[in-house]
Amino acid sequence: MGRVDKGVKCSVSGCSKEAIRSLPTEKVRPAGLNVGSSERRSYLCKEHYKDYKKKTKKDKQLEKWRYSG
Repeated sequence: MGRVDKGVKCSVSGCSKEAIRSLPTEKVRPAGLNVGSSERRSYLCKEHYKDYKKKTKKDKQLEKWRYSG
């Protein structure tokens, strides 16, 4: 049972919703989300996770093309 299951709140400043995902902070910060820098993990609510996915979609596609044979 992890922190998300226990009911941790979203790490984005100004948001107090329940988190649904946990991601490394060094991946979340370049996506433009304002998270605290003191923790290794960032917890995102449904809305902020959706924003994260939209902002990193192009980067993931480029990485996929780079490593596909």
